[in-house]
Amino acid sequence: MKDDRLQHTPAQERTEGITYTNNITQESANSIRASVGFRRIHPEQLQASLDGSALIVAAYSQSRAIGMARLIWDGGCVALIRDIIVAPDYQMQGIEAELIQRILAFLNSKLKLGFGIQVDVMAWSNQEKIYEGLGFQASIPQRRGMPMHICLTNQIELTDEMFRQ
Repeated sequence: MKDDRLQHTPAQERTEGITYTNNITQESANSIRASVGFRRIHPEQLQASLDGSALIVAAYSQSRAIGMARLIWDGGCVALIRDIIVAPDYQMQGIEAELIQRILAFLNSKLKLGFGIQVDVMAWSNQEKIYEGLGFQASIPQRRGMPMHICLTNQIELTDEMFRQ
């Protein structure tokens, strides 16, 4: 659950015809995921992920959600930016960078003298150049360890068919 120290203002701003807010519905988040070929996440689980985020930045064109990014932060020295997703028709137009810049501005506003926050992000295909332009550096295993993951599920396969009504 979010607490007041993690709220970001202003909650809504407009740039170049795109409106940026700090909230998104799970339906809209799943719609953006599907637009780039990612599987849909169970609505209850996705809502919990959104609610548990330290910050959400969503991009809208008119009233349609076209992009999003989430900040997962321990409130101290470790942060992870996840779900940086922009609908295909809007990719490579600066929206990805704007989503991340807004998250980084939020984190910078929380820094105190002598504090530091390690911010991790996972780059997909064409995103590396965007992230490097924002100051991110590629991690090397000798310095940061090898990124690894595991996907836990109580089902053999998760598919979009589960969510069709």
